[in-house]
Amino acid sequence: MTPVPAADAAIDLGDLGLGRGAHLLLQRALAGLRPGGRLAVFGREPALRVHLPAWCRGRGHRVEWPEAAERGDLVAVVVRGTADDDRWFGAERAGSALPSALSSRPPPRWGLGVRGALLEAGGPEARFDLDDRDLVWADIAPALYAQAAARQWDPETAVPWDEAFALPADVEAAVVQVMTYLVENEQAALVVPARFLGRIHPHFREVVQLLAVQVADEARHMAVFSRRALLRGAEFGTSSAGGRQSLFTLVAESDFALASFLLSVLGEGSFVDLLAFLVRHAPDPVTRRICWLAMQDERRHVVFGMAHLEHQATVDPSLRDRLRAAIHRRHDTLVDTAGLNADVFDALVVLAAGGWRPEDVSAGFDHVQALQHAMDQGRQRRLVRLGFRPDEAVALSALHTRNFM
Repeated sequence: MTPVPAADAAIDLGDLGLGRGAHLLLQRALAGLRPGGRLAVFGREPALRVHLPAWCRGRGHRVEWPEAAERGDLVAVVVRGTADDDRWFGAERAGSALPSALSSRPPPRWGLGVRGALLEAGGPEARFDLDDRDLVWADIAPALYAQAAARQWDPETAVPWDEAFALPADVEAAVVQVMTYLVENEQAALVVPARFLGRIHPHFREVVQLLAVQVADEARHMAVFSRRALLRGAEFGTSSAGGRQSLFTLVAESDFALASFLLSVLGEGSFVDLLAFLVRHAPDPVTRRICWLAMQDERRHVVFGMAHLEHQATVDPSLRDRLRAAIHRRHDTLVDTAGLNADVFDALVVLAAGGWRPEDVSAGFDHVQALQHAMDQGRQRRLVRLGFRPDEAVALSALHTRNFM
């Protein structure tokens, strides 16, 4: 090796050229030097003497050509510049990687850059209209996403599909009708968060991740409810026009806060009560298990909906007025519809009755009425938590769709 000229460090690249990874070794060696530090570069690849100066210019380093470089395998001496790469002049951090230090309004230029990453200047202005922390965030989102990811379940292994059971034809028909209703509701519950996924600024990635899992939850619920409906036959039950109209009002809501309120706080909150009812009165192990599994997921959806609206209510004094107006608007839209599918109501009575004696049917009817009362009480509690007066919570809960969701 040619004698090393005055240098702070030396590196021998051997036969490796810059087109095959030599830059990685150079970067590593230069990283250990202060600005102005000198690195003697040795190598036998013929093109190094041409490629090295160009590489250094692009990264703010300077090249010196000592006399010794004219012979042997010494290429040059690289003097480290003040920056490793002039691409990063004018770069900025996309905020902090920590959820506890979120930007309140991340700029469009952060776009799809990773939160906390060093962003090269000059990228696209990727605009997301839901870019205000107070409109989408809840401090519980990171922990809730971690829980959601850990509690995903596989329908093939989590449900006893092959467990033997036999139901009377009329009871099986009641199960099929309820499952049809559940699938229909879960379709809407999937579409609503899916519509907002592409609108939320990626800076709030835990919320995006949580909503993505929520969409996956609803897709899985649709699959298991459909499979149970067709487990003993080949046809679904009935779907009412009023029920579909009720669900369409959820899908059509374009405001994230109002959609979350109508779906998660009011609708899915009542849906949790329905699933708990079905767990208690399920006539077979498959129905009981899928309703229990879905109930755990739906509870998580309600928790996030409540948390993010509770946060928003603390910073937006007008939020409750908007929520109140959304309830009235939806009620006025649905006032002429029939509400809950009568076939669904009757099927719930059959499942709760457990028999066909008059006293059984009477008890089943009472159970369904108790379910409706529990739904109403739950809605009132959630409305009070959002800051509504108890008497107003009573009135607003009474305006909620008779279709439950």
